[in-house]
Amino acid sequence: MATAAAGSLGLLWGWLWSERFWMPQNVSWADLEGPGDGYGYPRARHILSVFPLAAGIFSVRLLFERFIAKPCALHVGIQDSGPYQAQPNAILEKVFISITKHPDEKRLEGLSKQLDWDVRKIQCWFRHRRNQDKPPTLTKFCESMWRFTFYLCIFCYGIRFLWSDFLIMFVHHLATIGLITFSYVNNMVRVGTLVMCLHDASDFLLEAAKLANYAKYQRLCDTLFVIFSAVFMVTRLGIYPFWFCMSSGPT
Repeated sequence: MATAAAGSLGLLWGWLWSERFWMPQNVSWADLEGPGDGYGYPRARHILSVFPLAAGIFSVRLLFERFIAKPCALHVGIQDSGPYQAQPNAILEKVFISITKHPDEKRLEGLSKQLDWDVRKIQCWFRHRRNQDKPPTLTKFCESMWRFTFYLCIFCYGIRFLWSDFLIMFVHHLATIGLITFSYVNNMVRVGTLVMCLHDASDFLLEAAKLANYAKYQRLCDTLFVIFSAVFMVTRLGIYPFWFCMSSGPT
């Protein structure tokens, strides 16, 4: 029994990692071991470096939002104040947390009788209480400014290192983090980077439009959003499907 089970497991394992399924023709798992000139290919263990890198980026983000984005927000007139605080009320707070944040007419009438409050006053209380949980405009401005800066830097970085390789790269579509990881482990690093660089081309424009919107620069916001829409359609609906995908294939 044990021998049969081990044999079945071996067959399943061999089928799962079959070179015919995962690899192009004339390519084997041995080809991924690395060249003999001292340069190694990516390994799964390299993914562990993501965790300290993420911690470092998160620390940079905190410093950026505190010492750069927030002063910029205050400079353009965004106030450092939170939403209106609802009047403390234990009964309404219990309903808000435990039952519903959007009470219907029947419940509003019951609360009105219980508290001797007008229904409209209770509706205002729930609206103010819901707004308390929303981030203030200053926080959203700082987040968008960070995303704008990050996306712009990553896009410029990708252009810097991939500009001379557009015509010789094949495309592997990365839809999830799992595919990104698999492309790295399979030594498809530059392809994945190229696709992500293309998708980053419009993201920073969207965040810039948000910054202008939060700062009440409506004309600038509209202009940036139009540019974002044009770049989005050209890169994701034009270049990506009609150039990258149609020209992808094994080299």
